[in-house]
Amino acid sequence: MAHDVVIGIDLGTTATKVVAYQADGAAVAEASNGYPLEEPSPGRAEQDPRLILDAIYRGLRDVVAEIGADRVRGLSFSSAMHSIMALDSDQEPLTPVLTWADTRAEAEAEMLRQGERGLALHQRTGTPVHPMSPLVKISWFRAHEPDLFGRAAMWVGIKDWILARMTGELVTDHSLASAMGLMDIHRLAWDEEALEIAGITADQLPTLVPTRYVLEGLSPEAASATGIARATPVVVGAGDGPLANLGVGAVHPGVAACSVGTSGALRIAVDRPAVDSRGGVFCYALTEDRWVIGGAINNGGVVLDWVRSELASGDAGLSTAQLLDEAMTVPAGSGGLVMLPYLLGERAPRWGGVARGAYVGLTRSHRRAHLVRAAVEGVALQLTLVKDAMIEAGFEIGEIRATGGVMKHEMWRQTLASAFGSAIGFPESSEGSGFGAALLGMEALGMIESIDVAADMVPIEGTTEPVPADAAVYAELLPVFEELYDVLLPANEALQQVASRLPLAH
Repeated sequence: MAHDVVIGIDLGTTATKVVAYQADGAAVAEASNGYPLEEPSPGRAEQDPRLILDAIYRGLRDVVAEIGADRVRGLSFSSAMHSIMALDSDQEPLTPVLTWADTRAEAEAEMLRQGERGLALHQRTGTPVHPMSPLVKISWFRAHEPDLFGRAAMWVGIKDWILARMTGELVTDHSLASAMGLMDIHRLAWDEEALEIAGITADQLPTLVPTRYVLEGLSPEAASATGIARATPVVVGAGDGPLANLGVGAVHPGVAACSVGTSGALRIAVDRPAVDSRGGVFCYALTEDRWVIGGAINNGGVVLDWVRSELASGDAGLSTAQLLDEAMTVPAGSGGLVMLPYLLGERAPRWGGVARGAYVGLTRSHRRAHLVRAAVEGVALQLTLVKDAMIEAGFEIGEIRATGGVMKHEMWRQTLASAFGSAIGFPESSEGSGFGAALLGMEALGMIESIDVAADMVPIEGTTEPVPADAAVYAELLPVFEELYDVLLPANEALQQVASRLPLAH
């Protein structure tokens, strides 16, 4: 059994999951360690990179203790996309990790997006011009923290820094680079105009490598911290979005992957990079000949977390599942109550403006169950807008496969299927990105012939069909939901100005 597993390491927004997989797709050991997402002021969403590195080391130690180091053929990585941090000349962090949820660069994004270069930049780089984009975040540092900007020797994503610590090589894969707004996806090279906008040079970015690129061995630090042999190869891996498609077997044209974790996304695989003429979708690499097109939303399970914290805090014994059971007693449409779930701003399909959360249509007759159901429906309706934008852009969607922790409950499954007006299949495993990383690693290390085997390795445990009456309600609500974004935009922009001058708490 020596050297028969690849360990997939999935760097998520709030936790890192480490799972060991055999070549037949069976998971033989796993561990998960969390870390905080700090929000020190409105618009900021940061993390301590050292805590993430420690979570990886702890997870690897636990997995290796269970299966034995001699079984490890290699490691392969998945990472949340759009992160950025500055390093000094010794590759030590000058800043925290700015995550995808950090919106401090809203003004810079809006100025660039509305300018004559915005759409062309999106179409060349595949990344929407949005506060999530590392390009825009670097521009923010250039404008607001010029001293720090001047001291930054390198600008990297969290996985880039982790790999540098674990292997001694500072590289970034084409997948995460395609989510930075700095790489020309058609040439697989850093984009000169994007670099000029950011005010940096290509020398301040990691070396670009394919997602199946193999780093030959661990650093002494990593080997000592994990118990894994120094000669163990490390596959660079890719972004969690494209790998989620791979991990649920959505690798063929027309098969869409929908994932709802902290955030959410809907993506389909294509064989060449492309962005629609209106800039409504993103385009990120999985491999050099496999790309994903789609849209991500900022607010998925985080909305239900907030609802539970703020609306059910006095009911300590109430589980999330019980709260959702309560919401299922309310008919679709929540009695005319709509929630705009933009607690962390929003991304697709608008990619701009100052989106903020709201309950609209609230009356004295509404109860907690209505507010909870409206929150779930708001997430489902936002994902439906992404689905419609993809179809309008000319990308065919046939089969849909969905994963994510929230999808374990029937409330989420049924609401999403009815909002989409389409049947949704649910794979047996919910570890899409981590499994995708392991499969990519297996191909790179010669353990499987091709990642195409994923389509047959991921069994569907069940399918949820839309309820026709509920689907009709959501079809009627969707244009109202979409219009509210524009109607409330001026008010949200004014409120943002007020909020910037006010403390959040005493």
